[in-house]
Amino acid sequence: MSKVEHEHFGTPTETRVFPNGKVEILEMAGGTVGRVTLEPGWRWSNDVKPIAGTESCEAPHFQYHVSGKLAIRMNDGQEILAGPGDVTSLPQGHDAWVVGDEPVVTVDWYGASNYAKSSE
Repeated sequence: MSKVEHEHFGTPTETRVFPNGKVEILEMAGGTVGRVTLEPGWRWSNDVKPIAGTESCEAPHFQYHVSGKLAIRMNDGQEILAGPGDVTSLPQGHDAWVVGDEPVVTVDWYGASNYAKSSE
């Protein structure tokens, strides 16, 4: 990095809206960071799978969980429940869903660039 950069999610580079959620993308410092907001009732296999066109989420993620609870099931059957203050590193091949009545907010440093982007 050779210069100071300052961005704000209030004015993202791009916003992708999908059923029960959205991802706001900031491009800076040669990379991408996303703020993902998922509403109660959101589930990847119901709300993003039709956009992605894949059987499971193929975007790897490196995320900080700001709020809400997110259940994640890997294709191999491993399950975790992530909540505020957790950091998760997820390889490709998973489903996820919001648990409870609070929206999930994560900051994703790795998988946001292609998240909820049509495969066409």
